[in-house]
Amino acid sequence: MKIVVAPDSFKGSLTAVEVSDAIGQGVREIFPQAEIVKIPMADGGDGTAQCLVNATGGKILREKVTGPLGDEVLASYGILGDKKTAVIEMAEASGLTLVPENKRNPLITTTYGTGQLIKAALDQGCRKMIIGIGGSATNDGGAGMVQALGVNLLDQEGKEIGFGGGELKKIIRINISNIDNRLSDTKVLVASDVNNPLCGPKGASRVYGPQKGATPKIIEELDESLAYFAEIIKRDLHKDIKDIPGAGAAGGLGASLIAFLDAELRPGIEIMIEIVKLEQAIKDADLVITGEGKIDSQTIYGKAPIGVAKIAKKYNVPVIAVAAIIGDDADIVHQYGIDYLIKVSEPPMSLTEPKTKNVWLIKRSIKQFLERRAEIFH
Repeated sequence: MKIVVAPDSFKGSLTAVEVSDAIGQGVREIFPQAEIVKIPMADGGDGTAQCLVNATGGKILREKVTGPLGDEVLASYGILGDKKTAVIEMAEASGLTLVPENKRNPLITTTYGTGQLIKAALDQGCRKMIIGIGGSATNDGGAGMVQALGVNLLDQEGKEIGFGGGELKKIIRINISNIDNRLSDTKVLVASDVNNPLCGPKGASRVYGPQKGATPKIIEELDESLAYFAEIIKRDLHKDIKDIPGAGAAGGLGASLIAFLDAELRPGIEIMIEIVKLEQAIKDADLVITGEGKIDSQTIYGKAPIGVAKIAKKYNVPVIAVAAIIGDDADIVHQYGIDYLIKVSEPPMSLTEPKTKNVWLIKRSIKQFLERRAEIFH
């Protein structure tokens, strides 16, 4: 009997590796002879680099870069086992968690550090980049990132503009002659489930600006600034990125990744599934167990459990999903290939509990479910 264990992390509580181990322990107690294949997952957000590094025998590197407020931060990025592919989570260098709540202001936060991580990966010989762009503190349209890569965003005096979305309207001319020439033979994939355009009612500023500290007045200013930046890009680079789905991801970082790096935006879970060779593992499996911290109606929108379940359904393999929280509207996931839902048993998981207790709760929940339903999976 072959059982594939492929959960996402339980955010804030356990990593995907820890969840995989806990599930595996529960399975082993019911099916001691089973072949258990553990493939920790991520959907392009937090933990993606670590999961892909683990799956491919790669390594994690750290780099001192410019944080969203302009101060120095230590950011991690991964290099996969092929030694040619880098995995960068922009939140490591330009994320909201790096900015204290009382200092959040997207008029001044920058993606410069994300550009420095890309440059560091180029220095390591990487010519393929996978960039996760969730959790940003920024709304600068990716201006800081491209500046770090050698692009000149010049004001009327021919000087470089400063950091932040509030500086974009100062741009008079874009000069790309100094952009890092290694980017011309580098393939960039952007892991993003966001389809927002750059501007407008569903644009970066209006939808995501408030969580980054933007007031209604600042939101209007940022939306106008991003629209202006898009016009300058169209004029100087002959690329119209304003209404491309996903251009508004990470405060417009998606737009600059497309315009300056010719990036391709794809759902993070699709990229993950390809690299970890999930389909190859599942096609001859007897059972798949996946999961994440919370399963509800939002799970169907690019989350790891659904990505895993879609592959399993292709081969008629039953799927169990385990979660700490199961929403009242979670039944919709059954339409997308998840056959059984397991809520982690009482007492409920807590962020304040030791990890060992949460591991034990998952292990016990899996064991109890399989004891009751063992005959289904033989």
